[in-house]
Parts: sequence; structure tokens; C-alpha cells
Amino acid sequence: MIEIKNLTKSFGDHLIWKDVTFNIEDGETLAVIGKSGCGKSVLLKHITALLYPTSGKVYIDDHDLFTLSYSELRKIRKRFGTLFQGAALFDSINTFENVAFPLRYFTDQSEEEIRRNVQEALELVNLGGAGERQTSELSGGMRKRVGLARAIILKPQYLLYDEPTSGLDPQTSDEINELILNMADTMDITSIVITHDMHSVLSIAEKVAFLDDQRLSWFGTVDEMKESDYPPLVDFITASEYKIKAI
Repeated sequence: MIEIKNLTKSFGDHLIWKDVTFNIEDGETLAVIGKSGCGKSVLLKHITALLYPTSGKVYIDDHDLFTLSYSELRKIRKRFGTLFQGAALFDSINTFENVAFPLRYFTDQSEEEIRRNVQEALELVNLGGAGERQTSELSGGMRKRVGLARAIILKPQYLLYDEPTSGLDPQTSDEINELILNMADTMDITSIVITHDMHSVLSIAEKVAFLDDQRLSWFGTVDEMKESDYPPLVDFITASEYKIKAI
């Protein structure tokens, strides 16, 4: 379980958001939405202590994240996997080695174990035959799937997605959404998804956190979001739907 309590973040005199409080239950998929620049990615970085808050707490299964030693924090971070917006692949090595990288860095697995685990992860993202391909040869959707295979290779408890469908066509976006659902179901993973894509929110999420006006403006289930008459949230959803129709 992830507990965020009274989290406030400023960069100098610039307030990002204040008093953000909500919980993410084990096995849930939470979508974090809001306008560009509202601090969605900043929030994600606090959940793994890549950034520290001005004030407030983040608890990971009752561990107070910002009081942990470096060695304790490394152990907690190994329970997280991250799919970055641009996939963040190493183009100097092939697909297999990109996925194998966390195993080589964080474990003492044998070469046979690494090969078996990488192949299993690639098959989970429907890229079983792509191990020897150079990542520079892959399409945007395939790069995202390789990034996802690398994110799950250590069998994390929590999976963080930063704009997983950004820059993808609708069909490929649907494929990524299906993979997110599959990861949550088959691996019992708790997922946090940053996205502007309301179609993705409706497809994958159980709960929604809406950042607006330098605060957590709204929090609830997807069904509650559909019924909400809260003006800032309605305006954001309506604008997103308009963009989808315009495309």
C-alpha cells in the first residue's frame, strides 16, 4: 500500500502543489491526470524518493520513505518498475540486453537464468522474437513494449507509467492499454499511470487523481468521475474528448 500524506512541493518560491493526500491500495490501478505542468511527473518522482518534498510523507507498506537510509531506499526501489515516457532504452545495445540490464545490475543470476527471464518478459509484451533486434530499428510502440519488459523483469510490486501512450497511434495505444491491464491482472501489480489520454483512463484505471490549481483537486473512482459535476474536472474531460474527436 502507498500512502501519501500532506505532501507539499516547491522549487524555490514556485509552489507545485500542497497538502496532497491519498492512498493507493494493493492491486489498484490509479491514473494521475491534469494539465501540462501541474506536477504529475513530480509526484511520481516523490513516490520513489527521486525527489524529496518540502513537507509531508510517503509511506510504502508502512515504511516512511524520506527517513530511510540509502541502503534501505535501494531495497524499496527494487520493488518498483518504471516505464518512462520515451522508453529510455539504450540504443547502443540490442533489445535482449536492454531488458537484461536490471538483472545484470541488481542480481547475481546466471546467464541461463537471465536468458530465460528476459525471454519470458519479452513474451509477456508480445515481443518474443525481438531479442536480437537493435532498439533503433523498433517502432515507437515496440520501444514502449521493450521498456515495459525491462520494467517488469525484476517482478516489481509497483509499476509506474509516465505517459505510456504518448506519441502513439490509437491502435497501438489500445495495445499498450491492454498490456497494462494484463500486467495488473497476471502479476498482481499496483499501477500508477500518468496520462493525458482520457480513453486510456477509462480503459485501465480504477481510481483517478486530478491535479489542478496547485493541489489534489479531485480524487475518486472512475465511475464517480463519470458522474462528477465538479467544474474543473468536467472542463478537463470535455477538452480531452474534444481533442479526441478532432483527431
